Amino acid sequence: MAKPFFRLQKFLRRTQLLLFVITAAYLMAGSLLLLQRSRLAMMPQGPRPAPSPLQALPMAAVALGVGLLDSGSSRREGRKILLGMDVLRRPPRAEPKLGPRWLVARNSELRQLRRHRFGHFVSGQEGALGPGCPHSEGADLSPILTGSYMGCFIDSVQDRTLKGAVFYDLRKMTVANCQEACAERSYTYAGLQYGAECYCGNRLPKRRSKAEECNRECRGEKGSVCGGLNRLSVYHVGGLSLSSAKRRTVTYRGCFRVPRNLTDTLASSLTQPNLTVETCSQLCSSKEFPLAVIRGPECFCGYPTPKFSLHDAVDSSLCAWDPETPGWGDYCVVYQTPIQDTRCIDRHFLPNKAKVFVALSSFPGAGNTWARHLIEHATGFYTGSYYFDGALYNKGFKGEKDHWRSRRTICVKTHESGKREIEMFDAAILLIRNPYRSLMAEFNRKCAGHLGYATDRNWKSQEWPDFVNSYASWWSSHVLDWLKYGKRLLVIHYEDLRRSLLPKLREMVAFLNVSVTEERLLCVESNREGSFRRLGGQPREPEQAFTAEMKALIDGYIRTVDQALRERNWTGLPSEYVPR
Repeated sequence: MAKPFFRLQKFLRRTQLLLFVITAAYLMAGSLLLLQRSRLAMMPQGPRPAPSPLQALPMAAVALGVGLLDSGSSRREGRKILLGMDVLRRPPRAEPKLGPRWLVARNSELRQLRRHRFGHFVSGQEGALGPGCPHSEGADLSPILTGSYMGCFIDSVQDRTLKGAVFYDLRKMTVANCQEACAERSYTYAGLQYGAECYCGNRLPKRRSKAEECNRECRGEKGSVCGGLNRLSVYHVGGLSLSSAKRRTVTYRGCFRVPRNLTDTLASSLTQPNLTVETCSQLCSSKEFPLAVIRGPECFCGYPTPKFSLHDAVDSSLCAWDPETPGWGDYCVVYQTPIQDTRCIDRHFLPNKAKVFVALSSFPGAGNTWARHLIEHATGFYTGSYYFDGALYNKGFKGEKDHWRSRRTICVKTHESGKREIEMFDAAILLIRNPYRSLMAEFNRKCAGHLGYATDRNWKSQEWPDFVNSYASWWSSHVLDWLKYGKRLLVIHYEDLRRSLLPKLREMVAFLNVSVTEERLLCVESNREGSFRRLGGQPREPEQAFTAEMKALIDGYIRTVDQALRERNWTGLPSEYVPR
């Protein structure tokens, strides 16, 4: 009986070994077949005419060009973008299908993943750009394809090359999202770092790094590279097409008297007989200046300075260019380019723990986030928060992630109004806004986020009256509690901050015991809106949103708060608050 079992066991062992050998041979044969097909797909087959400029590019650059490997898409070359304009000139030109067939897939996400892997494989052998691609500052960038990967570069917190708009996304950062954010502001390059940070700029970093040092995977895109530790994965934005609603355009600032030393006050210059706003804006944007200044046929670029603060605008008719008119050169037209003023974007945590624990207190919807933006850029220090808002952290508020009692931030956002919560702070900036506007802003946030608007359905539902009945009393009690229990207060009205930004901002900075330069304050004024203006949709007016019963309720609270402020020797509520 034992002998048959022994033979069966021996047979099964031989069969197992045989199956293993067959499987290994099958896998090796399949791998060789796939490799052979890939080589055949990349090799030219048959006689071909002289290559076009697009065909002459290295395979890595061609493979990473957006849309070039889609079997059903048309091929484009010579893309150029007019900064600040919603015009893209794209001369169509049919090109042969390029790249291996295994890069083509119907699923867009799978196709993008394959492209990234193929680009990484090629860049490891011959460089991501290949020979002849521009990579130094000031090089001609016109041949670069949309979305081209420029390589891995060294970066540092102390001296960033891409100093433009910055945002973070710990969960959904992708190469496309970063490119779109930079294209929106008319930047040329998008750089990704740590898998979740996006930087923009118009000058390519000078110091390259090894490709393998950019080894962080994008948080929202598996298989793609988003930099590394002090390493930037840089992509060329190219002619990325955006809707006119998204793309930031040139903004008219007004007509001003030319400063005495114009060439010392403003940097770059260009003289051209038929100078246009687009030409001047394109020059200043490429050199990363926020101002484009035109005086007749001359274009100047620069920043707002104490000598040229843009606070004293004159009649626009004085800026009409006519060489025969005496004094025409004494005035200039100023435009704001989409480029961010970078003189005040550097922010850090406090080097030492704050001795005075300061709150930035407001009722929800009173502009607390906007005030934090102004304070951070004016002082150069992060603000904290009693809450953790991931959306605000992604917008650059790194203090959101820090514990609110760490004392590493210049002040702490809070909407709390109880005695215990108030007495934990040594001082507070109390931000007050018209309750009608505050209630509507908070209702928009609850229904559509920080940058959206509630729909008509939301306004017409029972949700809106219930919201007013519960939140209106909170607006009043919030101010009254801080006036009663606050140890040291600075009362700032949102409307006054809007009208007189610099004087009120100076008060806030002085209250925080921080000294700042006038240039930095002017930089804050240039970037006053930040990324917090609601886009899309039409805001409702209070007359449309509030019924007579709601107005009677809110007006009573306004009278109570106004009287409490006056009793404590503060000025009353601003004139636009009703009733008086």
